[in-house]
Amino acid sequence: MIRLVPALAAVVVLCSAGGTGRLTVNGLPVSGRTFAIGYVHSIYRAPSAEVFTVEGRRFTMRAVVSGSGGVLDYYALDGERARTPDGAWVLRLAEPATYEELSLLTTSIGRRTVISGGRCLPLDRTGEVRLALELTVDVRGEPCRPPFGGPRSAVHHSQGIPSFGGPRSAVHHS
Repeated sequence: MIRLVPALAAVVVLCSAGGTGRLTVNGLPVSGRTFAIGYVHSIYRAPSAEVFTVEGRRFTMRAVVSGSGGVLDYYALDGERARTPDGAWVLRLAEPATYEELSLLTTSIGRRTVISGGRCLPLDRTGEVRLALELTVDVRGEPCRPPFGGPRSAVHHSQGIPSFGGPRSAVHHS
């Protein structure tokens, strides 16, 4: 199965300057200034992810990653397409979108999951979920399970791959 390593690599856990908590997205610690929203695409049945970078309390969608090129077509967004060394498709957005919060509709089929630093926070509730960055003392999350974790997963995390902003990253942005 294709691994989406380059888009989801993360190496550093961010902490707040005052030591009052860790920067999290809905309680999941943000690692390496990146996180992703993983899901299984309802039409293509392909594990996929929207990749975000973090600045302060805002997050910017930079890329879409999937084992299926059809998922990238479905988004109908302008951008640069590339393939990762593992064969996954990456769409770097021509016009990244920045949010302070984001409302998502979740279903059991899509299995939406927040992913950062090899840890996952499944968004189990069906219906609307609001995503936002916050400083949190009580963090949440668990090791990622398939399809978002494990050595053969379609959305795999690795400490050894250049991170999101690195010059060799599949989702490098200027």
